[in-house]
Amino acid sequence: MDLQLTGRTAIVLASTKGLGKATALALAAEGAKVAISGRDEAALAAVAEQIERISGQAPLAIRTDVTKAEQIEQLVKETAERFGSVDILINNAGGPKAGTFDQMSDEDWQNAFELNLLSFVRAIRAVLPYMRKQQFGRIVNFASSSFKQPLDNLILSNTFRTGIIGLAKTLSSELGPDGILINTIGPGRIATDRVASLDQLKAQQEQTTMDQVRTQIEQTIPLGRYGQPEEFARVATFLASPANSYVTGQALLVDGGMVKAI
Repeated sequence: MDLQLTGRTAIVLASTKGLGKATALALAAEGAKVAISGRDEAALAAVAEQIERISGQAPLAIRTDVTKAEQIEQLVKETAERFGSVDILINNAGGPKAGTFDQMSDEDWQNAFELNLLSFVRAIRAVLPYMRKQQFGRIVNFASSSFKQPLDNLILSNTFRTGIIGLAKTLSSELGPDGILINTIGPGRIATDRVASLDQLKAQQEQTTMDQVRTQIEQTIPLGRYGQPEEFARVATFLASPANSYVTGQALLVDGGMVKAI
């Protein structure tokens, strides 16, 4: 299938590792011009080099803290100046603090709101003028399987990932007439640094090993294993492409069948 991504411009937030990095690489491999972002300049440089090696074209790499409105605006502005416009936005951010309700302060709630919901709002607001002008756009939000089935010890994620679904569903109606499609993907147990840190925390709490935790979790997944970032990225890349011409307002799980909720 031709995803029709050649020459299209994509911004990928938080793209120095994990799902963001895998998606930036996948988009570039399909011919998209990519702007990558993150807080670690060394990691940005490494990903930029990898993208250029794969695609033959250098990405735009900009140090960006997604909790800072002015930095998101600058990322979008520089992308449009470099590549002419913005066709695709991949909304992504690191996971919030783990813990239960009683362990969270007002500051924890505010930080999670700014990281995992307000950053998406700001990025969407920044790209819309370009997408509306050209009557084309694709927005893909990265969330969590917790929007379908809450995860233990992750009350902040459970709360704000669900908010992303409400945002996207509402925007699918508002943006559809402008040719802008918006969807949300919830990863299950994908082998990223974030999931490894959650497994480590669970192992400490249960006084066991990470290998034992992983084995226990894999037994709950019909496919019997953790997913790879590249598998998630392939789904994201399709939803972000012109080849996706009729899917919008949807919340899709990439979880190997782990979530049992209908």
